[in-house]
Amino acid sequence: MTEIASPHIGRPRILVLGVQPGTPPFRIVEIDGHVVGEAKAVTDVLEAAAAFGITVHDLDDPDVVRWVGGDKFTWTRH
Repeated sequence: MTEIASPHIGRPRILVLGVQPGTPPFRIVEIDGHVVGEAKAVTDVLEAAAAFGITVHDLDDPDVVRWVGGDKFTWTRH
């Protein structure tokens, strides 16, 4: 019997959803599958992570943070 090698597709602990309308626009932040708040800037994401004991060294690492509907520079609707 042989095993099939398949890539591991992990889920990062931090998920930042797409930009929502508002004044100012914001993005919803989830940690470990739970909504923890709104982010109006990348610093809000880092503060939320720190509140849950997560140290983020690289915001571009998809194993750490998943950005939906843009990246760390996307804070307005297109």
